[in-house]
Amino acid sequence: MRYPLLTALALVLAMPIAHAQGAKESMPISTPVEALKPGEWVWYDAVAPEGPAMLIVDLSTQRAQLYRNGVRIGVTTVSTGKKGKATPTGIFTILQKKKEHYSNLYDSAPMPYMQRLTWDGIALHAGNLPGYPASHGCIRMPLAFAQKLYGATSLGMTVIIADDRTDTADIRDAGMFLPANPADSTDLENLRYRWQPEKSPEGPVTILVSRADSQIVVLRNGKEIGRSRVRFPEGEIGTHAITLAAVENGVERWQYIELPGSDDVSGAPFDRAQFASIGMPRQFRLDVRSVLVPGTTIYGTDDPIVKSKTGRTLTVIKDSGQPE
Repeated sequence: MRYPLLTALALVLAMPIAHAQGAKESMPISTPVEALKPGEWVWYDAVAPEGPAMLIVDLSTQRAQLYRNGVRIGVTTVSTGKKGKATPTGIFTILQKKKEHYSNLYDSAPMPYMQRLTWDGIALHAGNLPGYPASHGCIRMPLAFAQKLYGATSLGMTVIIADDRTDTADIRDAGMFLPANPADSTDLENLRYRWQPEKSPEGPVTILVSRADSQIVVLRNGKEIGRSRVRFPEGEIGTHAITLAAVENGVERWQYIELPGSDDVSGAPFDRAQFASIGMPRQFRLDVRSVLVPGTTIYGTDDPIVKSKTGRTLTVIKDSGQPE
């Protein structure tokens, strides 16, 4: 009688481990996103085997979706930060990747296939998925999905974390960086700007545009390479992300992603003309256009992106070095 008891005990002890790992195989492609149970995921990268990628994490639905060339190639259930340890919203880039990593904040907890988003502890990694927010701020995902995601990403890739459902749609262009822009005028040439592409010669490009700060910041591979004062038209622009999905026969194809608005603004709908009317020095506009590549993401918001300002700020990628 002793051996059946030991066998049963072993099965009970193994259950949390299996739960933590999540499903080992992808669910059928036809599985609706909302029908996925905790630990389940779908992967179908054959529809877009190459090209720039971007991950969108939705805190409200506890789901993460991976896009490549503007096409969704994977979706998974996740577990994000619990009450008091909320996962920050905003736009991030992958700063570091380690297949085997242990937390230096929480008793050396294992963080397999870790992809760091901030130097103060927020990361993507495999972990327990109970079906609700339960982490200390990280985004946990099934082990098998985390492994596939690790192989599909690169340093500097954009990760967007939103606290509400996101909508996506294709648009022909972002309007802001067309070579001849009607928003250009001679008085804008006096606006201060700097352009230092040599600080980060290659990698994914992210462009942050803040109406509250009247600034545009350009980062490549997570490092700032340019910054300029800009002039906005009247009215809110809302909170949006636009990514360059592909360039086909010289024609740009952008993908628009609606993100939650600020606390005091319900969230203005995306207005391409509004973005195209943002004025900046013409040479800076041309400089930025010269570094646009598939995978480039433009993040526009009415909120501040400069920490010294008061009021609500979203977490954004910062040009900061790795701590010692």
